[in-house]
Amino acid sequence: MQIDAYLDEFPLIAIFRGVTPEEVVSVAEGVVEAGFRILEVPLNSPRPLDSIALLADRFPDLLVGGGTVMSPVDAMAIAQAGGKLVLMPHSDPAVVRQAKQSGLLCVPGVATPTEAFAALANGADALKLYPAEQIAPSVVKAWRAVLPLNHRLLPVGSIRPDTMADYLRAGANGFGLGSALYKQGMPAPEAARNARAFAQALAELRTQGLLPGGGKAG
Repeated sequence: MQIDAYLDEFPLIAIFRGVTPEEVVSVAEGVVEAGFRILEVPLNSPRPLDSIALLADRFPDLLVGGGTVMSPVDAMAIAQAGGKLVLMPHSDPAVVRQAKQSGLLCVPGVATPTEAFAALANGADALKLYPAEQIAPSVVKAWRAVLPLNHRLLPVGSIRPDTMADYLRAGANGFGLGSALYKQGMPAPEAARNARAFAQALAELRTQGLLPGGGKAG
């Protein structure tokens, strides 16, 4: 299991912060229909493990996981719920190592090159550049010059359809999407519309050669 295949197909991660188990499948269905292949339920959502289990059962071919993972125990709980992925706001080596020991993919959050290299040394499968508000495209370009090219850089934080191009030109490989895709309590049709807007933006970026499938990888 590798994260690269999912990101190559559709390089966006859907973050359903605040979603409830009662609504998670209906919200996810429209997002998946738009093309999303990676679904995250942050652990500070209501009954998140129940939502992860529901998504894992409904979408067995997708990469479903938990975000805002703060401890090794959290990582083990995600695996027990049927998740395949751990996403973190930080890069605690104990959490990264436990995720890998539990057979999960792991995307820790990093904000400096020191954190980035340490996360990779501990087994990270990709790097979440967080918060993206403080990591401008110019910073990503500098990181890309020194970090291994085979590891994906994924800005997360206030990403919109119109802000992706500059990051891709700088060397980013995908994005995590929060409130621009889904906010707590958002009706499923609205989340689906947001998902389609991002999918359309991706299609345009591919025609510009900024993503695989359009000539030049970002």
